Amino acid sequence: MINRIGERNSIRGITEKPEHYFMQIKLVDLERQYLRYKNEIDSSIQNTISDTNFIQGPEVRAFESELSKFIDIPFCISCGNGTDALQIAMMACELQENAEIIIPAFSYIAPLEAAALLKLKPVLVDSDPDSFNIDPQKIQPLITSNTQAIIPVHLFGQACDMVSIKKLTENTGIKIIEDNAQSLGSEHILNQENIKTGSVGAISITSFFPSKVLGCFGDGGAIFTSDNILAQKIRMIANHGQREKYQHEIIGINSRLDTLQAAVLSVKLKYLIRDISKRQKAAQFYNEKFEGVEEIVPPIISSVNSHVFHQYTLRIKKKRNELRKFLEENGIPSMIYYPVPLHLQKAYSYLGYKKGDFPVAEQLTEEVLSLPMHPDLNPEELSYIANKLLAFFKA
Repeated sequence: MINRIGERNSIRGITEKPEHYFMQIKLVDLERQYLRYKNEIDSSIQNTISDTNFIQGPEVRAFESELSKFIDIPFCISCGNGTDALQIAMMACELQENAEIIIPAFSYIAPLEAAALLKLKPVLVDSDPDSFNIDPQKIQPLITSNTQAIIPVHLFGQACDMVSIKKLTENTGIKIIEDNAQSLGSEHILNQENIKTGSVGAISITSFFPSKVLGCFGDGGAIFTSDNILAQKIRMIANHGQREKYQHEIIGINSRLDTLQAAVLSVKLKYLIRDISKRQKAAQFYNEKFEGVEEIVPPIISSVNSHVFHQYTLRIKKKRNELRKFLEENGIPSMIYYPVPLHLQKAYSYLGYKKGDFPVAEQLTEEVLSLPMHPDLNPEELSYIANKLLAFFKA
């Protein structure tokens, strides 16, 4: 069942601290998360080391099976990282050189990077100012006979409008490649059913970068599909294009999830739902504290989505940079995801875009600010963060 922040009860028992109080907080506290699962993780790692099966050990296939059940999609193929996952997905779709591939202008660089490396033609689209995700209403005018794929990036923990995007691609042959690196575990409603992000497109990908909702102790990624033939091709591409050793049927790359990382991820996956719930409760507290503050726009959650809060990202209507400095001076880290939209990145100036082409994306880069967000934020820390932010605007 989709849980919406507005339907939850408030976090109780938070005590207010005097204004002079100071604490040091982490944006993402991986140490505390590790300590919660230390015994299980250490045991799992030690078993892998004792077996000495470090590449494609049994833990890898076991984790892939567990994760495919979690997403409710038949096939999961792990790989070296999320960017590799995007490249492998594009290769598996057999997108032709110079084929147009639609990508949001407000996003991490990875989808654009992978498309450029494969000599595809990226076509950028502006974002929805509420969800930060790609705006489906702006996709339709950009679809041409040369459009072969759309990459919806489920940003910060919330699904794109997949109902609209799916309608745009029906009977067109256009592939949907879902970038689910930031929203693993989130849900949305499609055809009156709650489904997990990453289960709509022909292919979806995710990342296990340590700070992700499900993160490993290094790099890692995965590709998902419901198509058995496509799954076989993906697995071959990730393994030098071979089905059997030394029999290279197609051009591939070397991108594998280490057995040690799979061992860690299998432990953390067992607690993912619980950790997501903790993130949602922290976000609920933030939302309640910031409600009605003119300068702050909390995350807006669609009525048909849940949000796993990989990031808790506000829009700060004025003095964003001054606020960030103030928070830092008070021991509160923050981050701007992302300070430069894709169309203004120097490496991609060859695409011919200019300032003003994507006004929403450009506005977001001037306003967004992400606060500390992880499952181990305690009531005292949450209260301290929120009160300091409010104090800045009351000063």
